[in-house]
Amino acid sequence: MTKDQKDNLFSLVKSLTKSEKRQFKLYVGRLGVNSDSKFLNLFNLLDKSKGYNEAVIIKSGIVKKQQLANVKAHLYKQILISLKLNPSHQNVRSQIREQLDFASILYHKGLYKQSLKILDKAKELAIINEEKNSAFEIVELEKVIESQYITRSISTRADELAVQAKELSSLNVIASKLSNLSLQLYSTILKTGYIRNEKEANMVIDYFNNHVPKVDIEKLGFREKLWLYKANLWQSFLLQDFLNCYKYASKWVDLFYQNPSMINLNPVFFLKGNNYLLEALVFIGNKQKFLEKFSEFEATVQKSNFPQDENVATLVFLYTNFHSINQHFIDGSFEEGLGLIPKIEKALIPFSNRIDPHHKMIFYYKFASLQFGAGNNKACIKYLDKIISNKTLSMREDLLCFSRVLNLVAHYEAGLDYHLETLLRSTYKFLIKMNDLHEVQKEMIKFIRGLQDIYPHDLKNAFIELHKTLKTFEDHPYERRAFLYLDIISWLESKIQNKPVSEIIQTKYLAKKSS
Repeated sequence: MTKDQKDNLFSLVKSLTKSEKRQFKLYVGRLGVNSDSKFLNLFNLLDKSKGYNEAVIIKSGIVKKQQLANVKAHLYKQILISLKLNPSHQNVRSQIREQLDFASILYHKGLYKQSLKILDKAKELAIINEEKNSAFEIVELEKVIESQYITRSISTRADELAVQAKELSSLNVIASKLSNLSLQLYSTILKTGYIRNEKEANMVIDYFNNHVPKVDIEKLGFREKLWLYKANLWQSFLLQDFLNCYKYASKWVDLFYQNPSMINLNPVFFLKGNNYLLEALVFIGNKQKFLEKFSEFEATVQKSNFPQDENVATLVFLYTNFHSINQHFIDGSFEEGLGLIPKIEKALIPFSNRIDPHHKMIFYYKFASLQFGAGNNKACIKYLDKIISNKTLSMREDLLCFSRVLNLVAHYEAGLDYHLETLLRSTYKFLIKMNDLHEVQKEMIKFIRGLQDIYPHDLKNAFIELHKTLKTFEDHPYERRAFLYLDIISWLESKIQNKPVSEIIQTKYLAKKSS
């Protein structure tokens, strides 16, 4: 039975770099008895294979069918141990855990003073690097040793440990509450996108107010501040309050620049903070500040001491390319941005197994929007079809909905009228199913459906009427979300003024910039 690249062990083997494979073989080869072991032979077979196929493994004679599960489990464990020993995977967290393990071994051997000495150094390292969960675990072990054995520690030792445990526990509780709140709000963003009505807005605000702990910001450490800023950012994004998004994303990123050692310890959070900061600047429409922050971001991730693991490399790729495209949406420089599409498509190939379908679809929507802005409607439809035809995509309902709305407009612009009626029906049904049929979308669908009954000389007046109607929703707290995905207002103005949509957006951008 073929499980092409879906087997966990096969995926792990294929994720290894050349140096990691070399180290694994050296690690295994330290014992001569392993030189012709079943698990090493299985490793070599999987390393050379293009796909996972159990029949091929059994046929090779390396292992019997009834042994395969155990050999695979053993190989998986040995690879992880080898990776753990690899210097590239060593960091402060692993150092703290290692010291805690050493201290525990010494404690069980009755070498209490040696154990306490190691624990004290590990605790200091944990506190400096904001690893408060580890610090709390260390204090708890110190309390066990101090309470059970006479170590001749100073007389105030018990009080010190009790106070320290209480402080760490309190901060850990705050961090846990804030991280839970942040995760729930982030989950809502991924599933539905921005709030769609007053009921959803009140639900988000009430949930936030009921779950955010009361804190004194001055008494919080790096970790607690980070979760606090993240929770506020997600709430602001859901409510489409982009000035507050910028405010909290700035606090998030500045927190790292104020604590540079945390960039290397938490590179993923640093990258995500920059991503949301740049996204907020796109929605605000401040290209000058966007380019400044984007340049700062690129300079940081290109430094030789910036972490280089696969996860970090994938995020750097995603965010660098997302925002290389986004800058062209701010001022309507779509033609200029078209050159990015083939470069990114080519660069996506080696990342194909590391980027999830959700992020691939975001790329396709951005490609489609660039093509639409540049007037290449058939190319726009090609990318939208990749999203619409993906039946397994369950995240970002808003992305799915607006892909269909843009698809309607692109078909109209491309003159593909013979598809329009079918598309109108399927789009209408989809929006109702997703509970995402709002006034802007209703007006758009009604307008496109009525186009076939409008005489050519009346078309401009029809565009003017629709523009007048939709303008009333431009600043509406819930309806305006439609314009974040598709600048319908500018498209209508391009039809009324008989100018490219890119020229309309550029004119608006320059007017806003000079005001």
